[in-house]
Amino acid sequence: MVTTPDGRAVPPPHADERAMLESWLDFHRATLASKCAGLDDRQLCLASVEPSSMTLLGLLQHLTMVERNWFHRVFAGLDVPPMAPASGGGFELAPDRGGDETLAEWRRAVARSRELTAGASLEDSGKLSDREAGFVGDKEVSLRWILVHMIEEYARHNGHADLIRERIDGTTGV
Repeated sequence: MVTTPDGRAVPPPHADERAMLESWLDFHRATLASKCAGLDDRQLCLASVEPSSMTLLGLLQHLTMVERNWFHRVFAGLDVPPMAPASGGGFELAPDRGGDETLAEWRRAVARSRELTAGASLEDSGKLSDREAGFVGDKEVSLRWILVHMIEEYARHNGHADLIRERIDGTTGV
């Protein structure tokens, strides 16, 4: 297995569709974790640049919510309570939660997402709320759609994480 200098597994250049989608999602998940590595709670709560209040801790909270929404609620049909107020998408910092707790909660959500999709077909579908269906144009989405969306979601936010981390301590990377 080929890895980046910081140890993240590089997705294989040749694989079946499922392996390719899952390996790219795992790569982006690992990228988010690497952007938070080695920082204390104060650093994880530093905003990038005004007027944005986006932080690495806020990104972890948001992506925990996104994992739970798409894999747990939509795909598996579980009754998953919101992790944070719906108004801000989870980006607002919870005053009583630090980096270790937030990272552990994110890791649990990722592990549960993997469990819920293991063995499922890419054609299997999850049900959307009426509000979500209005955005997507259908009441159901396939696991394939969810995986592609999650790759996009992580990739977009990893771009934010790159800039935030560079602002905190100058660290840049792949």
